[in-house]
Amino acid sequence: MIKKTLYLLALIAFTSCGSRQLDINVMTFNLRYDNPEDSLNNWQYRKDNAAKMIELKKIDILGVQEALINQMNDLKERLPEYKAIGVGREDGKELGEFSAIFYNANRFIAEQTGYFWLSETPEVAGSKGWDGACRRIATWAVFKDKKSGKQFFAMNTHLDHKGVVARQKGISLILERISLLSKGLPTILTGDFNSNPSSSVIKHVTDQSDPQHLIDSRSIAKSISGTTWTFHDFDRLPVKERERIDYIFVNDKINVTQYETVPETFDNTFLSDHCPVLAHLQIN
Repeated sequence: MIKKTLYLLALIAFTSCGSRQLDINVMTFNLRYDNPEDSLNNWQYRKDNAAKMIELKKIDILGVQEALINQMNDLKERLPEYKAIGVGREDGKELGEFSAIFYNANRFIAEQTGYFWLSETPEVAGSKGWDGACRRIATWAVFKDKKSGKQFFAMNTHLDHKGVVARQKGISLILERISLLSKGLPTILTGDFNSNPSSSVIKHVTDQSDPQHLIDSRSIAKSISGTTWTFHDFDRLPVKERERIDYIFVNDKINVTQYETVPETFDNTFLSDHCPVLAHLQIN
């Protein structure tokens, strides 16, 4: 009887541990590529505060856009507890902008990783799609929490800023790949979509009639703070012309407790020409 009781208690403890809720801080952050013409807003003046902000917000999963290899290395140097997944979009190695995923390696293991180009030939490195002005890439990973063993899927991307067809076809490809690669796991999609909430691109993502659809985390967050826009062009864009083009999407296996559009400055320095976006997520 005593042995049976001890067995039941051990089983309950194991089950409780296995079902532990997983809390994750996720951020999407267009870094603004390292452009010498940005003068005092150049990356060299922003990189320290960008890293400090990421640490202060205790980010677990970070999707970055426009990161050149030196910016990737700067973040790795300043955030030693993080590992990064991704390649340069021009050659599949180090050339061009990265749409990379940084993750807290103290908490998570990247069990599977990959990337593909937003084009008619997604596996061809450096391929440019449809009417796109630039080559575009998406990076993905299956993560496992070291404590609970829970898994989740994350993807990060940057849609084209000019190509209307490229944005539409690109997001269709992304949703198809998520459906294929995520295998029903809790799913997170981060990125700069160069599309406002009323656009056909975002409506495609959130179309509930589509079984592949995702949910805009802002729309279901229990708490929301910050501006309604994300792109400010280093404060040069009039407020009435600013739009929300950076998003964190989730599937219905994730709850959103907090959503924040992070202020554009940190310690009196612009973080980027975009505001980072942060969501606190719960996976049961």
